[in-house]
Parts: sequence; structure tokens; C-alpha cells
Amino acid sequence: MDQSTHLQYQLRPRELPTWSQRGALRVLGLFGWRMLYRPLPGPRGIAVVYPHTSNWDFIVGVFGKWALALPFRWLAKDTLFKGPLGNWFRALGGEPVERGTPSGTIRLQAERMNAADWYWLAITPEATRSYRPSWKSGFYHLALAAKVPLVLVYIDYPNKTLGVIDHVFPSGDQERDMAAIRRAYDGHLGLHPANAAPIVLSERRVEARDGSNEESSDESRAK
Repeated sequence: MDQSTHLQYQLRPRELPTWSQRGALRVLGLFGWRMLYRPLPGPRGIAVVYPHTSNWDFIVGVFGKWALALPFRWLAKDTLFKGPLGNWFRALGGEPVERGTPSGTIRLQAERMNAADWYWLAITPEATRSYRPSWKSGFYHLALAAKVPLVLVYIDYPNKTLGVIDHVFPSGDQERDMAAIRRAYDGHLGLHPANAAPIVLSERRVEARDGSNEESSDESRAK
């Protein structure tokens, strides 16, 4: 992406309407970060966050969320919300999911999204900060089921850039859609690049680091 595009979409504190938004963006700026933002392509969708290789990703993402003042939601296992920080996680947009129960299925999550006037869900398709040989495919099947677009969010540590500008409208042609996703993330590295998963869905056969083949399917659950 060229410099003119960066200038077009770069957020600046003076352009934001509230002091809390300006303050959040200034905090990012104090640590050398900038944020690029293009208006979301609709009232519902999935924000795909990649690469996710560090706990610091959550902090950068939260300040970006506060700068936009948009109520992005995110899913996590229900046990995370049963501890002393449960209410705080909910205030940040977290929603508990009971793994192994129907409440986590693609169909029900799609219905929940489409029943809301505004529902954007942030998902980290790697589902871990450690290396894994592929992405979990739940986000993709959820987007198809709910008929919503994807916004590709990158947390680029070498360039200290939080980008929320690339949009993909899934067609159902998995090869074409994943190629578009790979192009958007090309050149954006996390804090620990070696831990970033290859941009390939886990339901396809992929080659792991040790050269062995692995195959799994996540069609039944958004993760």
C-alpha cells in the first residue's frame, strides 16, 4: 500500500469527535503507533485480526477500539468470564461461549448477528499466540452463513501501524477469498513473526513445521 493511501486513511486526534477517542489515539501515538481506518462496509461483519503473536496485541487493539468508539464484540471461552475480571471483559465487548454446546454453532451465531442492528465481531483466526500450521476456519464459515463482509485488521509491529482498511466480501470460492486475504496481509508482521500462522484454513491439508501433514475441520464452530 502506497504512502498516499496511508495519508488518506490515517486517523488524527483532531479529527475525532470526543475527548476519549482523541485520548486513546494519543496514547497509541505516545508509543509510536499510528492507526489507519476506512469506514466499515456495513452494520454487521467480522473483523479478522492477524497476526496475533503477543499479549500486547490485545492492548493495542483495545486502544484502537476506544479511538473508533465502535462496540466491537469478541468471543472467548466462558471460563474467562467467571473470574474477577469477567465484568471488565464484558465491558470491553467480550461474549462468553460454552464450548461443546449448541450456543457456539455457526448457525446460531449468524442468527445473533443478523438480529442486531449493529454487530461487528473481532476474531483471531489463529486462536493462539503460539505457532500453528493454519488458521481456524470458523470465521470464514460464519461470514458465509451470515452473509457479512470481512474487515482485515493487522497489527504491524515493524511499522507500528494498526490497520483497519482492507475489506473482503466472501464469495464462497475459498481459494479466491483466501488469496485476497493473503494479499491484504502481505508484509505486515507481528511482534514475533515466527509465531504467525500461514494464511491457510485448517480444513485443508497443510504441511506442519516438521514436514508432517495435518488435516482438521472447524466448520461447525466459530473460533
